[in-house]
Amino acid sequence: MVMLLTAESSSGQDEMVGAPGLAHSTTRLVNSEGDGESPVTMIPIHPLGIKPAGNAYTSSTNIRSTIGAFITLPDELIIRVLDYLDAPSLLQLGTTCKALYAFCRLEDLWKALFIGPFLCAHTPLQPYTIDIPFKNQIPRLPDLSAADFSVDWTGKPFILTDVISSWPVYRDWSTAALLRNYGELHFRAEAVDWPLKTYVQYMNNNEDESPLYLFDRTFVEKMEVKTDRSQGGHYWAPECFGEDLLSVLGNQRPDSRWLIVGPERSGSTFHKDPNATSAWNAVLRGSKYWIMFPASSSLPPPPGVFVSEDQSEVTSPLSIAEWLLGFHKQARGTPGCLEGVCGEGEVLHVPSGWWHLVVNLSPSIAITQNFVPRAHLSNVLSFLRDRPEQVSGFRSEVHNPYEEFVQKMREQHPEMLDEAYRELERTKEKRKRKWDEVVQGDADGGGEGGAFSFGFGFGDVDGDREEIL
Repeated sequence: MVMLLTAESSSGQDEMVGAPGLAHSTTRLVNSEGDGESPVTMIPIHPLGIKPAGNAYTSSTNIRSTIGAFITLPDELIIRVLDYLDAPSLLQLGTTCKALYAFCRLEDLWKALFIGPFLCAHTPLQPYTIDIPFKNQIPRLPDLSAADFSVDWTGKPFILTDVISSWPVYRDWSTAALLRNYGELHFRAEAVDWPLKTYVQYMNNNEDESPLYLFDRTFVEKMEVKTDRSQGGHYWAPECFGEDLLSVLGNQRPDSRWLIVGPERSGSTFHKDPNATSAWNAVLRGSKYWIMFPASSSLPPPPGVFVSEDQSEVTSPLSIAEWLLGFHKQARGTPGCLEGVCGEGEVLHVPSGWWHLVVNLSPSIAITQNFVPRAHLSNVLSFLRDRPEQVSGFRSEVHNPYEEFVQKMREQHPEMLDEAYRELERTKEKRKRKWDEVVQGDADGGGEGGAFSFGFGFGDVDGDREEIL
C-alpha cells in the first residue's frame, strides 16, 4: 500500500493554489508496509504550489476563494474564458491575486498565443504535397473533348495539362505586368478592397499564418477582359467546359468568375462551390496543391470538418496549415480522397458537390469559373428549390432564383429540364425505397441480410446525392 505525504508550505498552511511566496518542497512516496518509512521516490511540488483538487477536502485553506466572481465557475470553464484573452490581458489579470496568477500562468494558454501561430506560419508545405499514394492521385489528361467530358468525367476531378497555352492572359499576365497596367485599380481581398499595388506590397512582405487572398468577381468588367474567343478573347473556357446552363439567365446569372492572386500559403479551407455548381481553375502563374473529397450521403465530411445538419454552416481549423498539421495524415487514408498539384498552365476540374481545400505553393495568379453541365442540372435545381437560404451570388433584383432559372430553361431547353426533373423523381423514389428497407429491417429484427448499406466507393457520388429523409 502506497500513501502520499505532502510537505507543508513555509507559512505552515496547506494551500491549494500556490503563490510565488511558497517555499520549495517535495512530495515523498513512502511504503507503509515495511518497517518505518523507507522512501521510494521524491516528486517535486508544482512550482506554484498547485495540488490535486482532492486535497480540498482536508486543506485548511484554499486560495481559490480569493478570485471573486470567478469562484462560481469550475476550473475548466475559467480556463476556457482565459483562452479568449491576449497576452497583455493575461499578464494584467494575473496580477490581481495569487490564484489568478496561477491560472494565467498555464502553459497551454501561452502555447496557443505564440507557439501555435508561429508553427503554422512556418510549417513547410512541400512534405504534404509529395509522395501522394497512387490511389489518391488526381488524373492528369492533356485535353478532353466536350463529348468525352459529358460521358465519363462530369463527376470526377481531373487536371488538364495542355489547354490554355494559347490564352493571351497566360502569355502576358505576371505580377509585374498586372502592376503596370492595373496597379491603381481596386480589387477585393477577402474583407477589404485595396489598390492592386497595395495588395502586391502586402503579398511580397507578409508573414501571416493565413495570408489575405485576392478573390475578385468583377475583374472582367474593371480590367476590360474579353472572354469570347471569336472576338479576340483574352481567355475563354476550355472546350470540355463550354456547356454552362446558368448562361440562360444572361445578366441575371449569379457570380461565376473570379481573378485569384495570392502569396505562398494563401488559399481556401474546405468548402463546396456555390449553388451546387461545378468549376474549373486555371493556373497562370505559380502552383496549387488540392485535396478533395466526393459528395455522397454515405460519406462524412473531410477529417477535421464539421457541418451543421442543414449544411449551412461549416466549421474547420482556422488556417490551412493548422489543418495540414492536424488532419492531413488521416485524410490521406480516408475513402474517396484525391490529391494533386496543379502547375503553371494547367486547369483543374471541381465537380459539383465535391469538398476541396486549395493552397498556393508559390505566389500564384489564377482564373476560376463556375458552370453547370447538363449532368448536374438536377443538383442545381434541387439546391435552388430546397435550400433558398443558402443560394448565393445573385443580384438583389432576382427575387426567386429557382423560378427565374426554371422559366429560362423551359424557354430554351425544355427537354433537358424535363429530364432533370425525371432524375429528381427517380432519386426521390430511390431514397424512399432505402428508407422503407431500413424500416422493414428494423421491424423484422434487424437481421444481417438487409439490402441497405452504406458504401465508400466512387459509385456513391452520382448514384445517391441527397440525404435520406
